[in-house]
Amino acid sequence: MRDYIPFGKPNFSEEEIQEVTRVLKSGWIGMGSETISFENELKDYFDVSNVVCVNSCTSALYLSLLALGVKSGDEVICPSYTWCSTANAALYLGAKPVFCDIDPNSYCITPESVSDKITDKTKAVIPVHMGGIAADIDGISEVMPKKCHIIEDAAHAIGSKFPNDLPVGSSGNLTCFSFYANKNLSTGEGGAIALNDNKIAEKLRSFRLHGLSSDAWNRFIDPKSKIVPEIHELGFKMNYTDLNASIGRVQLRRLGELFNRRAEIADYYVDIIQKLPYHVKIQKNILSPGHAKHLFLIELPLDDIEITRDEFVLKMRDFGIGASIHYLPLHMMDYYKGIDNCKLVKTENLYERVMTLPISASMTIKDAEYVMEVFSKIMEGTI
Repeated sequence: MRDYIPFGKPNFSEEEIQEVTRVLKSGWIGMGSETISFENELKDYFDVSNVVCVNSCTSALYLSLLALGVKSGDEVICPSYTWCSTANAALYLGAKPVFCDIDPNSYCITPESVSDKITDKTKAVIPVHMGGIAADIDGISEVMPKKCHIIEDAAHAIGSKFPNDLPVGSSGNLTCFSFYANKNLSTGEGGAIALNDNKIAEKLRSFRLHGLSSDAWNRFIDPKSKIVPEIHELGFKMNYTDLNASIGRVQLRRLGELFNRRAEIADYYVDIIQKLPYHVKIQKNILSPGHAKHLFLIELPLDDIEITRDEFVLKMRDFGIGASIHYLPLHMMDYYKGIDNCKLVKTENLYERVMTLPISASMTIKDAEYVMEVFSKIMEGTI
């Protein structure tokens, strides 16, 4: 029996292990010099003025809305086809997430779908760079009222690029990243906000650590600082750690290598799928250098096969392949029906057929060959 092929698996080298060991031996594992160095290296990568690291992308989204003044009674436009964090960030503040439809090729929200949902209560929009493809941020910017803000959910998108070849994260909008275990750049847990607004960045730094006037690292390196810090505003415990940052710094240096492996797997999948006697639709631009390939999203031709989407996914799992479904749209979940009971035709039609094949920098071509062998046989109805 071959080893199970998970949907996503982090890829750590000996260098990450050595860096974690170095930080453990340093005597300082909380938020300190490693976090600052990681933030500076991310600033250079995105070419922005500020990067603020936090403990998750969920925290990044929440703190971004908070720092921009989103409050109870406001509306935040976002896709329903996303992970719950996108909408929950608004709910935590008493704001209402307003779900809008997606483009059936990119699986991202569009300027048109956003425009249809704008009201006088709209305070922000959160486009999601779904699966690693860059959403149309320029187009969405053009339809947004001046009083509204764009917060980019780039949990899938470190390594993604806009059509102008600039990285997602470089727009100057508050752009939120995830470093969770299965992400393209993983530090186990964690997130970051890239932005150009210095005042908002200072708010974010304060909010992430209780609203303290100085953090423990600043007091450690400056003996003349106040012995007892003050609280200037209500904050939270959402800071990053040097342990995570030590991993992130190596992962950032290896990002090109990790991307190339994902691209190799994606290339193989596409080559085999295009040879099948079925029309399996693949997410737009999956082979583009600008697509981060965090997810490999496909739509099954259900009219041509004798199996449902859910049965297909479960059968792949029976054969040791971590196929998955991303995602059950939020407006179709019981909890969110009471918040925005809307009808999103494109999202719902996509969800009936979409599934995700495993892809990670830890996979080999032999893994990909096995995935496609099983996939093809299920399509043919021979297993």
